[in-house]
Amino acid sequence: MAITLDAFDRKLLAEVQQDAQLPQNELGARVNLSTAAVNRRLRRLAEDGVIDRYTAIVAPEKVGCPLTIVSMVEVESEQIDLLDSMKRTFEQCPQIQQCYYVAGEWDFVLIFTVRDMEQYNDLTRQLFFSNNNVKRFKTLVSMSRVKVGLGVPVDIDD
Repeated sequence: MAITLDAFDRKLLAEVQQDAQLPQNELGARVNLSTAAVNRRLRRLAEDGVIDRYTAIVAPEKVGCPLTIVSMVEVESEQIDLLDSMKRTFEQCPQIQQCYYVAGEWDFVLIFTVRDMEQYNDLTRQLFFSNNNVKRFKTLVSMSRVKVGLGVPVDIDD
């Protein structure tokens, strides 16, 4: 079911995606709404699932995980129970920041954040080499993080 978002909702979403810690009175000033209206709208957006969650973005290099790796995985079989098992395994791995089941030559695209190549090598043994449903995988090592984010464009100028 589609959710109708008006210009105020979109402006609020844009602001909250930039800084979820902004006080509601400041959000109201930025989008021209009262604090009570901001509160009601944010609560409704969360209840409707538009706002999935609030979270902090941690700088990986500050916590000892400076290496970003993109892995593409091809599976042997697309049997649903085998795919579901792989999805669960990937979801449970804390070093996998993002996991996409995709169409095309590859079946999964994974974004890893790791300490070093040794840690990634250990993960390939656990996740890929020991899994009979992994046909092959390809590794891309990031040289620099140019743009990272999960912000969703909520332009009001559709």
